[in-house]
Amino acid sequence: NKVIEYRRHLQKGDYKEVKTPIIMHESLWKTSGHYDHYKDNMYFTQIDEQTYCVKPMNCPGGLLFFKEKMWSYKDFPVKFSELGLVHRHEKAGVLHGLFRVRQFTQDDAHVFCLFEQVEDEVVKIIDLVIEIYSTFGFDEYIVELSTKPKKAIGSARDWRLAEDCLENALKRKGLDYKINKGEGAFYGPKIDFHITDCLNRTWQCGTIQVDFSMPKRFGLEYVTKSGGKKRPVMIHRAILGSIERFIGVLIEHYGGDLPLWLAPVQVAVIPVSEKHHKYAMDVENVLKESRFRVHNDLRNEKVGYKIREAEVNKTNYMLIVGDKEVEDQTVSVRKRKKNQPLFLRG
Repeated sequence: NKVIEYRRHLQKGDYKEVKTPIIMHESLWKTSGHYDHYKDNMYFTQIDEQTYCVKPMNCPGGLLFFKEKMWSYKDFPVKFSELGLVHRHEKAGVLHGLFRVRQFTQDDAHVFCLFEQVEDEVVKIIDLVIEIYSTFGFDEYIVELSTKPKKAIGSARDWRLAEDCLENALKRKGLDYKINKGEGAFYGPKIDFHITDCLNRTWQCGTIQVDFSMPKRFGLEYVTKSGGKKRPVMIHRAILGSIERFIGVLIEHYGGDLPLWLAPVQVAVIPVSEKHHKYAMDVENVLKESRFRVHNDLRNEKVGYKIREAEVNKTNYMLIVGDKEVEDQTVSVRKRKKNQPLFLRG
């Protein structure tokens, strides 16, 4: 929840948050091209003697949202975000903890814009990626530019323009990147961000994709300055990628020793004996009112045992309360890590 709250906070005001159905008719996936290029990784179900698909991606739903009204050139960029639950039929042999699963949540977004806005919008997304990764403690990552695969939709011209937009944005940001030839999505080239964890393993998380093809397939249009009709460009964007995978990377990167603002339990209140329980509960209530995540250890165990257990559980702070603390209306603070700030992020 803290990961999602932080992501939402950063994009507040810029994106309209939407929610698209998990099951949609197969005709939608045939229009988007997923049926021809991705059907082996999709789940299908029969409803009223018609075939429906459990969505492996959120983008067709975003396209339908755009089609709900006629947009003007003045409206762009139009940005939809979605915490979308998706399902992909991965082979059993490649499933791996939180890192490779069949059901996961994407912090997805789709930006519809004019062609002349594409490069600037990609730069803004790159800035957002860098800020978010830095906040979570990932200052090292590998950037790849993935180009047109053998099986692709759209014209060669559109692919060239899309690849140029992504590459120009990377150069503007001065990022080192490598070309991942032929590994783009079937509908457009992409920038991929691979996070490096504490064991120097890399995990693909963020992605930015420029797409000329789906707006064409879905017949998207907007009214130009001269009153004519023109097609927008679509940018697909995920920063955390799979939230489940990102949390797996976080846990392993920190060895479960999460920063204060992310820790599931930030503070343990430890009364010395039963006669200090009431005061310990008062301390707990004050902390909870200030939005700290607190565990009040009221067990009939020795103080040293409780402290050791809180440290093993990687609780950031321990507040010991005994006779002196009750009398003075204070707490004795024990920090598990040195130089840890006494504040809750956000």
